[in-house]
Amino acid sequence: MKIIGFKKIFGQRLAKLSAGIALSIMVAGCQTGDQFTGANPVKQPAVKAADTAEPITLREGDVLKISFPGSANLDTTTTIRRDGKISLPLIGEVKAEGLTPLELQNQLLDSYSNQLVSKQVMVEVVSSTFTIYITGAVLRPGKISSNRSLTALEAIMEAGGFDYTKADLKDVTVVRQENNGTKKYILNLKTAMEGGASQPFNLKPDDIIYVPEKFNWF
Repeated sequence: MKIIGFKKIFGQRLAKLSAGIALSIMVAGCQTGDQFTGANPVKQPAVKAADTAEPITLREGDVLKISFPGSANLDTTTTIRRDGKISLPLIGEVKAEGLTPLELQNQLLDSYSNQLVSKQVMVEVVSSTFTIYITGAVLRPGKISSNRSLTALEAIMEAGGFDYTKADLKDVTVVRQENNGTKKYILNLKTAMEGGASQPFNLKPDDIIYVPEKFNWF
């Protein structure tokens, strides 16, 4: 009887211990799943694209669609000329280059205030010419225009590519007007040309790319 009682008690404790271990494994499994699936992610403050993106500045060659809700007869599509101006119905020439679309909207709202039924003006950039300049050891140095943004390597390819008999791919220089001054960026494009991992360098309008020649010992 004593042996039977001992076996019964031991069996009950073993069953409880097994159940406890199984429960612990299930809880641990659930916690691991939450980490991978993001069930309880750490919340980070949201950052809007508009907060980080630089405002668009209008420049020569930009094609603008200007709409006047409630006064459709004034709607027009126009191009910013070399003098930085556009021509509009009723008010004539307006300086647009150097302004953001929002700044131009506010300026036109003031200029047309007496003619508008609905006090609204919308300025949309239909297309924009992206201009950069390339000099040095490339096959076709000069001015490059594009309707989209370019990386430094893409711009060099647009210029016919490197002159490999002369070009030093490790010290390509990008000159940029920035914060009322000139800033230089030195790029090593040899890695990218050899198929290695590299971070693309995105150009801005009016950047100047200089591809130097290799130093030769005589």
